[in-house]
Amino acid sequence: MSNEVKKEAKGKRAEFQKAKPAMEGKTTVINVARTTKVVKGGKRMGFRALVVVGNGQGKVGVAIGKANQVQAAIAKAETHARKHMITFPIVGDTIPHEVIGKFGAASVWMKPAAPGTGVIAGSGARLLFEAAGIKDVLAKSLGSTNPCNLVYATMEAFKQLKSKDTVNVLRGKAEKAEAAQEAPKAEETTEAKAA
Repeated sequence: MSNEVKKEAKGKRAEFQKAKPAMEGKTTVINVARTTKVVKGGKRMGFRALVVVGNGQGKVGVAIGKANQVQAAIAKAETHARKHMITFPIVGDTIPHEVIGKFGAASVWMKPAAPGTGVIAGSGARLLFEAAGIKDVLAKSLGSTNPCNLVYATMEAFKQLKSKDTVNVLRGKAEKAEAAQEAPKAEETTEAKAA
């Protein structure tokens, strides 16, 4: 049996193995915890890893992986984080506006900061900001100190961020601005025709 050559995967399994997400950005392990499951024969030990993946340009993903070995847990979390990355706007080296993100009992408040301020935030949120490419920001944890919930609360805050152009389009101001610019041009053409 051991001398047999491994068969190649066919069908969907082969496609799944080929379609691995592209390696984009750097991976940072935020937290590794040992977990215990009580079963009939005793206790079964495992590991939980919280991992953040970011490209340093406003694209970031976070995930939790669980396995019997630390490396396997980190690999699982990294794969999941790469599949579920989100993109948000960055203005210079900071965020566009003040925002509060909530997840479970954890809340994270963040505010844009002047150039040169640096990242003023707790450990979990700090690693997330660095992975996302934010260099100047003020952040404060307002609730639970659970690292997993804090990181997910920060992600919820990132999802709420909107650029100035996006807000103008949502409010219909972009269309009004275009109409205001076109009105003087139309007047000039009518004057030219009259002359």
